[in-house]
Amino acid sequence: MQTRGQGRRSDATKRTILAAARERFAVDGYERATIRAIAADADIDPAMVMRYFGTKEKLFAAAAEFDLRLPDLTAVPREELGRRLAAHVIDRWDGDETLMALLRAAVTHPAAADRMREVFAEQLGPAIRAIAPDDALARAGLVATQVLGVALTRYVLRLPPVTAMDRDTFVSWIGPTLQHYLTGSPE
Repeated sequence: MQTRGQGRRSDATKRTILAAARERFAVDGYERATIRAIAADADIDPAMVMRYFGTKEKLFAAAAEFDLRLPDLTAVPREELGRRLAAHVIDRWDGDETLMALLRAAVTHPAAADRMREVFAEQLGPAIRAIAPDDALARAGLVATQVLGVALTRYVLRLPPVTAMDRDTFVSWIGPTLQHYLTGSPE
C-alpha cells in the first residue's frame, strides 16, 4: 500500500521524467531520443521510466500533452477573430518545449502525427464549430495549415525572417489570413 508521502514522491518523479522527456524529445526528436538519455537527464534509473510509462511511445504521449488554451472565440468580435487567434498563437507557443517536441516528432513518427491530429481535432475543431458550424472542419483544417506552418518555421526550423518578427508584426501578417479562414468564403 502506498503512503501519502510515497504518492507525492511518485508524482514528483513522474513530473521530473516528463520534464526531461519533453526537453529530450524537443532536442533529439522522437526517433533519436532514448529512454536511457531521458533517465540520465532526470537523474534516475531507466527502469523507473519504464515503471511509470511502460514504453517510449506511452512516455511520448504523456509528454506531448499540449493544451492550445484557445480563447473563447464566441466572445471575440467577428472582425477581430483572425488577429486575436494570431496573437494567441504567438503568446501561447513562444518557448513551449512540448510544441517543439510534438512538431518534430509528428513529421517522422506516425504516433506523434496521430497525437497532433488529436490535439487539433479535439481543441481547434470545437472552437471553430462554435463560430462557423456549417463548414467548421474545412475552416479548422485551413487554420491548422497556417498555425502549424508558422510553428514549424518559427520554432523548429527557425527561419530567420519569421523568428525576427516581433509579436505585433507577426499578428499583422498572419491575422488577415486567419480571418479569411475563419469568416471568409472560398471565392
